[in-house]
Amino acid sequence: MLKVKMGDTFRLGLLYERYKKRLFGFFFQMNRDASLSEDLVQNVFIRILKYKHTYTEDSKFVTWVFQIARNTNYDNYRKDKKNRHQNIDEIEYSVTTSETIESEITKDENASTLQLALNQLSTEKKELLMLSKFRELKYKEVGEIMGCSEGTARTKVHRALNELKEVFLTLEKR
Repeated sequence: MLKVKMGDTFRLGLLYERYKKRLFGFFFQMNRDASLSEDLVQNVFIRILKYKHTYTEDSKFVTWVFQIARNTNYDNYRKDKKNRHQNIDEIEYSVTTSETIESEITKDENASTLQLALNQLSTEKKELLMLSKFRELKYKEVGEIMGCSEGTARTKVHRALNELKEVFLTLEKR
């Protein structure tokens, strides 16, 4: 990123290849819309070029890029609330020969219930879980992205997980 900041914009392609899947996964988990997620990934890299002068060596690139991604998602949400699809898309699993049909059905049901539970959380709690558990960022990085300390991020993630567990168990009983 430092080379991109210094004017070698060709290097942005390498960063794109390295981070596009992680960003797409973040956006897809937040919005459940593949086309929108692809557009938002592109918007992140446009913003990286636009705001390359703000990047410093003090923070990790992954933290900086996910701050941009979070802001991009918020801007999109504010721009058009209708883009937020609450439909649950089918989740595909690769089935090995040792799995039974019952276990496959259970996986599908659990994944659907988990997605329903995630959709019932507030946007902030959903983001916290996406960043810490699904994108596997450290609490320090999550704290930097969310604008809080590492300890506060850890507490918020813990509370979000507890709420997700409660919602999941409630939905599972149905």
